[in-house]
Amino acid sequence: MTPGFNTRKSAQIAAFFAREAGGTIAVLKLVKLIYLADRENLELYDFPITGDTLVSMTHGPANSDTLDCINGKAAEHGDWEEFVADRDGHDVRVARPVTDEDLDELSRAELGTLASTWRRFGKMTKYEIRNWTHENLPEWQDPNGSSVPIPYSKIFALFGRSDPVDLERALHSERSLRASFAAAY
Repeated sequence: MTPGFNTRKSAQIAAFFAREAGGTIAVLKLVKLIYLADRENLELYDFPITGDTLVSMTHGPANSDTLDCINGKAAEHGDWEEFVADRDGHDVRVARPVTDEDLDELSRAELGTLASTWRRFGKMTKYEIRNWTHENLPEWQDPNGSSVPIPYSKIFALFGRSDPVDLERALHSERSLRASFAAAY
């Protein structure tokens, strides 16, 4: 997993979107919503919500570590299962009913970003949202059946930031710092 990746926070994001969808959401749609929320937060605050590694995949951009958790690779992290039930085919559901107060890893600003992302994309089907990401996100490139990293600097450059590489370096430094503190406690 990416240094500083917060499984609990990603689980809460997944639970938020599953809750908004009525308790169950298609994996493909969920993965796109999480990416779009991270991207929106980058645009607004120069900081992602998840701190995850971003990648281009066949069905569009994705958050790599979060996708691994959705796919069942978070068994050693009980935080995931507190909020998200085991994947059932092509769907994910909340493990239990959640309120915004239960989402203690998310700031009010981050909850606002999630709500904004849901308002904009929540009514789309999984294929509509996938197609939208292919057509509207220039950082995505077809990986021909594999995955290709999407550097944060590429997204910052698309937003017109004058210092995209410096912003990415700052994110990596912050991630390393979080990982160090997490390991110490």
